[in-house]
Amino acid sequence: MSLLCANNNSLSAITTKPSRLSGGSLNLISTQTASSSSTISFTSGIDDTYDEYVFKFIDIHPATDSASLTFNGSSDTGSNYNVTKTTTVFRAYHEQSGASSALGYRTGDDLAQSTNFQILNFEINNDNDSSSVGELKLFNPSSTTFVKHFIHTGNCVQSTYTRNDFVAGYFNTTSVIDAVQFKMSSGNIDSGVIKLYGVS
Repeated sequence: MSLLCANNNSLSAITTKPSRLSGGSLNLISTQTASSSSTISFTSGIDDTYDEYVFKFIDIHPATDSASLTFNGSSDTGSNYNVTKTTTVFRAYHEQSGASSALGYRTGDDLAQSTNFQILNFEINNDNDSSSVGELKLFNPSSTTFVKHFIHTGNCVQSTYTRNDFVAGYFNTTSVIDAVQFKMSSGNIDSGVIKLYGVS
């Protein structure tokens, strides 16, 4: 395999990339906007077109105070969202006043061979100016050989804290994952946008 490189002398002088250099492009597949929505489901667009899919969460606002954004996968195009998964969770937080901060593992928020919905962003305020954001990556969901890994990073407002949530794990199935659903742990998703991208 040959090494691809630009022939320019510096990064500032690069005007085009080598013709065989590609990858990393986000291709928008669909956008869903919440409006007092009990769930947001992506039942199409997750197939063997891409090896990696990315969901982006923009200003997710819960109707119920301290509700958490959760997700699950489906292997039957959304008829059921109950795929067995094992996950790991940790988070960092910092108070507005600077008086309190921490980084730690979240025992009890992870899942061990469970079909439950996994929490992504925890205990989001429903104040008018509060919301959560984040990104969930799902890898090779159409594989019939391997389990399906996912990684999430998000940030939200909880009381007077900013909190960064980190969740990772895998759907323990060799069946395809062809649909994904998001919902709050209680109440509706009052507002917000979720975008689905394929990575080429």
